[in-house]
Amino acid sequence: MRKARFAALLALATGPLPLHAQDDEPANYSTRVLPEMVEAADAAIDAVIVLDPAAADRCQSAALLDCRTVLVKDNIETSEWPTTAGSLALADNATGRDAPLITRLRANGGVVLGKTNLSEWANIRSSSSSSGWSAVGGQTRNPHAIDRSPCGSSSGSGAAVAAGFSWAAIGTETDGSITCPASVNGIVGFKPTVGLVSRTHIVPISASQDTAGPMAANVRDAALLLTAIAGSDPLDPATANAEVQDFTEGLDAASFAGVRVGVMRNQVGEHPGVQRLFAAALADLTAAGAQLVEIDYTPDPKMWEDEFTVLLFELREGVDAYLRGSPANIPVRSLADVAEFNRAHAAEEMRWFGQDTFEQALATTDRAAYQTARETSLRLAATDGIDRLLAEHQVAFLIAPTEGPAWPVDLVLGDHFVGGTGAGSLAAIAGYPHLTVPMGAVEGLPIGLSFIGGAWTDHAILKAGAAYERARTTPLAVPSFAPWAPLASE
Repeated sequence: MRKARFAALLALATGPLPLHAQDDEPANYSTRVLPEMVEAADAAIDAVIVLDPAAADRCQSAALLDCRTVLVKDNIETSEWPTTAGSLALADNATGRDAPLITRLRANGGVVLGKTNLSEWANIRSSSSSSGWSAVGGQTRNPHAIDRSPCGSSSGSGAAVAAGFSWAAIGTETDGSITCPASVNGIVGFKPTVGLVSRTHIVPISASQDTAGPMAANVRDAALLLTAIAGSDPLDPATANAEVQDFTEGLDAASFAGVRVGVMRNQVGEHPGVQRLFAAALADLTAAGAQLVEIDYTPDPKMWEDEFTVLLFELREGVDAYLRGSPANIPVRSLADVAEFNRAHAAEEMRWFGQDTFEQALATTDRAAYQTARETSLRLAATDGIDRLLAEHQVAFLIAPTEGPAWPVDLVLGDHFVGGTGAGSLAAIAGYPHLTVPMGAVEGLPIGLSFIGGAWTDHAILKAGAAYERARTTPLAVPSFAPWAPLASE
């Protein structure tokens, strides 16, 4: 009954158009979504924290996005609502201001439909957290299997787009927080080159690695949203070289003919279902004219060790600066204040997991050690990583599965990632573009295919993803809004 009921609600909410609508569909199809239907369907997945039912009705723009509806991760400031990062400490963080990327979104005709749940503090508070849980929004669930994880930290954004609640959503990523939820929720997610999209008025983790990016049903929609939000911002020095361009240009004509593609064989992982899907994707790429180049590469473990040092140091500095600068009447003005708030409100904030990562960040104060760690992790991921692999093998980009199948939600023990799958940390640490595109499903659980390129090759990576969408022959999963169950045997 439950599965049928929510399927019917989705049909009403999204109209006759398929979830993975292509660019020949009406531009404003998502404005037909009925907010009451979204709210009813969201009862199964808890992806949305707050919704503005009249947002689309107030839009009269004929600009680039033509009143398309967008949901925004709740660590990005919008003028209508508090920006909480999922934490009760920021429940009253109503700044009354838009992040520059939201200003661009509105100026380009986008409609902010509401805010989405996230892994609290973008999944940096604890080493044993459950992705998609926050004290503000509860536990977000995967619409393909509501007893399974949506991954994180852009959990609500990924689940909401998969469910058809909005045309697209905006997530943020430090390492995997756009691409993992996009992969396991069966949608497209794009982590741009760091500096292509402003980070101003976004609750931070890492000045080196943070970026916002689009999450959408298909590559064209993601590219269109990126076109609307990208550009330089004088308050964010990393964006000095960002250029405004039409990222949808050339997507329709993009081809793999004669393109050398680096296949990251060691990053496929051990899951047989993922291996089969990846083999099918490689066959599709070969049929489309790609020249596959096998790459034998294993990252130096010191890359992750030093990345963690960087994240801890930059978290403390970044959160302190953000909280000091908030014009809202909030009870915390530093990461130390937040840690104390959590201890004082442990029943609500720390019932399921603690804040060991916060405690480590508060103790990470050696600037010289931090600078050395940043130099080393960047070298291993960029110069000796992606840059070397692209040049040495003469390939246009690198591919691998993005992540394994979604695991059961487990608030007691935390996440159960499928180890050994994916190469997203390379792109995250280097600050390079990373696109994930659905390539099929394992027992109804979506799996994405990653495209990773060099710095500022965002447009080329999006074109590769669009070409793969046309070449793909494997059927995609459809959200069930029901607990996971084995597929019927054929």
